[in-house]
Formats: sequence, structure tokens, C-alpha cells
Amino acid sequence: MAYQKYTDLEVWKKARAFTSFIYKISSSFPREEIYGLISQIRRCAVSVPSNIAEGSGRRHAKETIQFLAIARGSLYELETQIYVSYDIGFISEIQLNECIGEIETIGKLINGYIRFLSRDQLGQV
Repeated sequence: MAYQKYTDLEVWKKARAFTSFIYKISSSFPREEIYGLISQIRRCAVSVPSNIAEGSGRRHAKETIQFLAIARGSLYELETQIYVSYDIGFISEIQLNECIGEIETIGKLINGYIRFLSRDQLGQV
């Protein structure tokens, strides 16, 4: 597997930018949610680029893929929390749609990177 610095990966850049967006929208949530949904949603958001970075630091493609799968799981968990935030009136429909669009984009990038690494691992690249 050819080495690529994680900060050069488009998937990491998108996930990092989306994390900042999640911090901004969750800052308008009610204060009583500081240890509830705000904390949960922010931890999930940070987990996505963090696991992409950690996986990129692993020696073998199989390990990197494992961390990308964890990042994808955190992304889906975040998606659920975004829907809950909408359901209880913490975010608007416009914010919901923007978040879901970004989640879909990041998910596709993660899946594409997993496919690339899987082919590379099999020597098909």
C-alpha cells in the first residue's frame, strides 16, 4: 500500500469540515442537552475523521480498512442523531437535508477508499 498522509485524503478533509459544521449547529441546542445529545453528537462527529486518521497510520491495508469501517459506523450513528435532532425540533429541515447530504457524500468516500484498499490488498491495483 502506497503511503499517503491522511491530511491529503479527500475523505478526511470532508469529515473534518463536517465535524466543524456539527459543532456549529449543535451549539444552538438547549443547554440541558450539554451532557446528552450535544455531547453524543459531537463525539460521533469527531470519531469519523479521527478513525480515518488512525487507520491511515496503520501498517497494513487490512488494519486501515478496519478503522474505516469504524469511521463509517460512527457516521451512521451520527446520521441517526441528526434525525433525532430534527424530530425533537433542534434543527430545521434545511439543516437536516444539508447534514444528510454531507453524510451521504462522506459515506461514499469511505466506501470508495475501502474498495480501493481491498483491491490494493489483493494486488489488483
